[in-house]
Amino acid sequence: MHWQRAGHKPIVLMGGGTGLIGDPSGKDSERQLLDLKQVEANIAGQRPIFERLLDCDPKNPNGAVIVNNADWLSKLGYLEVLRDVGKHFSVNAMIQKDSVRERLNNREQGISYTEFSYMLLQAYDFYHLRREKNCTVQIAGSDQYGNIVSGIDLIRRKISSGDTGAPPAFGVTNPLITDHQGKKIGKSEKGAIWLTADRTSPYAFYQFWINVEDADVISFLKWFTFLSEAEIADLAERHRAAPHLREAQKTLARQMTALLYGPSVQTKVEAASQALFNDKVRELDEDLLVEVMRDIPHSTPERFLFEGEGYPLIDLLVQHTSLAASKREAREFLNSGAVSINGEKVGVDRRVTTRDLLFGHTLLIKRGKKLWHAIRYQ
Repeated sequence: MHWQRAGHKPIVLMGGGTGLIGDPSGKDSERQLLDLKQVEANIAGQRPIFERLLDCDPKNPNGAVIVNNADWLSKLGYLEVLRDVGKHFSVNAMIQKDSVRERLNNREQGISYTEFSYMLLQAYDFYHLRREKNCTVQIAGSDQYGNIVSGIDLIRRKISSGDTGAPPAFGVTNPLITDHQGKKIGKSEKGAIWLTADRTSPYAFYQFWINVEDADVISFLKWFTFLSEAEIADLAERHRAAPHLREAQKTLARQMTALLYGPSVQTKVEAASQALFNDKVRELDEDLLVEVMRDIPHSTPERFLFEGEGYPLIDLLVQHTSLAASKREAREFLNSGAVSINGEKVGVDRRVTTRDLLFGHTLLIKRGKKLWHAIRYQ
């Protein structure tokens, strides 16, 4: 996005071909091969993300284009690859790449010829795009350094800069994102967030950023937002003076949610977050209530329990929620005023009836400041 704003034309490379092989980079064992149907489904799921974040308008001179390397890799013959690509690669040099050397030293796992050949495919991608679309820069994570260098070398060998009058090729890598403790933030990690609403709802996406630790928030503002250096410095100063106000986290959450889902969705989920925090859940409209409920623990006890005089809340907490482990514990929470229903503090004698169900289908129970449980029937 930064490069496009600076006037460059992004080419988003989808791995319809390479996804069938698997990159050994960063892996200590062989990847499980995906079938064509799964790879195509992955591409279909990822494509809308790039279309939201990049300007893909073909009328713009630097409008982004999305390409699939299956379109050219699937047309290559085996002998053609060996003659026209493989001859430019030294096995001696290939086995020195970190991704290969580490696997070669692991006698139990080793590396298959399939994964060993992956760097040839990625190098060919760069060469193909350099030749067909005049792509001169490849950007990726730092774990792709070896593959990018292989592509640059292949371009240097097959395309003389004198033939085009343009520089041959360049690579730009970014360190993999970690928190202040050096822990990787990725899709295989616990608590990872996704960029589509079917995997992480806009509300959960907002909550992830609002709950970023103080030690990480300023770095995240620098990495993930388009705020100026001066704006971030001002936020950092205010955050140091009053970290309990979480101004930096709120700004980060607003910026990220608006970036991915637009200002209108950002406004809605921020209102929902404020309503839950301030015990004003009755102010939520039905659609937003349903969305919020997707992201907190919930259960569906038999509805008849709430008919007539209703069901004792103390029993509900123990038998149908994760908020209390025993009746004794539930009674302590209720007597201390730590439990609320739909934003209202309740006592130990409270019974739950069908009249408590918001919009006829949802009951929100809160213990303390952050622990929620929903009873829902939709």
